[in-house]
Amino acid sequence: MRIALYQPEIPQNTGTLLRLGACLKVGIDIIEPCGFVFSDQRLQRSGMDYIQECDYQGYASWDHFYQNKKSRLVLLTPFASIPYFEFAFQAEDTLLLGRESDGFPQEVVALCPHQLKIPMVAQRRSLNIALAASMVLGEALRQTKGFPHD
Repeated sequence: MRIALYQPEIPQNTGTLLRLGACLKVGIDIIEPCGFVFSDQRLQRSGMDYIQECDYQGYASWDHFYQNKKSRLVLLTPFASIPYFEFAFQAEDTLLLGRESDGFPQEVVALCPHQLKIPMVAQRRSLNIALAASMVLGEALRQTKGFPHD
């Protein structure tokens, strides 16, 4: 299981997800350009010393990431029709999260046949990507029995 961040803009979210990845042995892919410098103090503070323990990979562009993907992409978007808890996850899936400001461009959406949503109250735009990733990752790891064991 992996999480891919498409052009993340908020360093605290990226740091939090790197920390999550380290704690749950889930790889993180970061698709540039980012809206911050990777050495940003806010990223370091939210990721703490877990960043060095996380299996993360950077990609210079969407094309570079897409050409090198090794698993099924599962795109998270509030515009999908399928709730994440009704989807059958596979252990090798990559959960793809968009930019905090505007999600994904249409050309990325068009390449991802598996699109899921987190059902929310009407008139709410979206959740923080770290929260959304955590919710969906929890269900995916539960289904695939992918939680780490002591």
